[in-house]
Amino acid sequence: MQIKQNYSLEPHNTFHLPVKTRWFMEYDSEDDLKKILRDEYFQECLSTHIGAGSNLLFLNDYNGIVLHSRIRGMEVVAEDEASVVLRVGAGEVWDEVVAYAVERGWHGIENLSLIPGEAGAAAVQNIGAYGVELKDVLVSVEAYNQLTFEKKIFPVEDCGYGYRESRFKDPHQDPQIITQVNLRLSKRPAFTLDYGQLGERVGAEPTLRAVRDAVIAIRREKLPDPAVLGNAGSFFKNPMVDAGDALRLRERYPEMPVYPAADGKVKIPAAWLIEQCGFKGKRHGDVGVYDKQALVLVNYGGATGDEIALVAESIRTAVNEHFGIELMPEVKYIV
Repeated sequence: MQIKQNYSLEPHNTFHLPVKTRWFMEYDSEDDLKKILRDEYFQECLSTHIGAGSNLLFLNDYNGIVLHSRIRGMEVVAEDEASVVLRVGAGEVWDEVVAYAVERGWHGIENLSLIPGEAGAAAVQNIGAYGVELKDVLVSVEAYNQLTFEKKIFPVEDCGYGYRESRFKDPHQDPQIITQVNLRLSKRPAFTLDYGQLGERVGAEPTLRAVRDAVIAIRREKLPDPAVLGNAGSFFKNPMVDAGDALRLRERYPEMPVYPAADGKVKIPAAWLIEQCGFKGKRHGDVGVYDKQALVLVNYGGATGDEIALVAESIRTAVNEHFGIELMPEVKYIV
């Protein structure tokens, strides 16, 4: 376990904001986590748990305790002729988990290649890309209740998963800290290639390696490298609207792309809405909207969290005024 005071969080957020936290605690095991949770000082302090910081916006310094998991490890805990169940530590780098599975010929998460972050945060967020979401392969999540200190295993059906949603993000639920994620991966070919350019890139005879390489290539073409240009990936969720509302919008904007979603809803790409409002490629001081993907806000260097939030709010206001659609941030604001 490591405990540091007045610690810089710049290496722990992909916007590269030079914020600090009063205390930073990294734990290597579940025993260490239990000690932290039961500590009286910890219980009295404001606290937040982070992964790799790839989906966070710190608005200023954090006057509390930032927790970070270094629980690592990947092991097969169940196996049959058709599949394996892979148990993954929450502190594992997500893309390394994907590479591990692909190297062993296990199908199910190759479409989620190159998504930044760690395995625990992937389960909190229900990450998704190219027609696949984490919930599609998740068996269960192991987590500790921050209020009762009890460990519980949540089967996937109890995780409250939706589009970029889960019970672990729900403020009405007891706060949980994920320590392990269990994934069922197929030994048999099970490709999902009917999303965007993916099938065309992979070709008629797909392999796991070919799919992973294609996903990585597409992401690198469309999205900035956080190591080079500070960003948190997609800043907004794609809005879901009623089918009737979507039909009326398409009468006004026939070129508007729409995609069917669950419960009679229709998904409209937030990037298209933002681009129609004239934000794509525009710069506002040290904050910009990426010129290849309007969903991505970037820090050109020197921006503050407040400045990024102000640009985000101006985008939300413009889209709402123009289309009557409210964009919701995918990025979590930390105050």
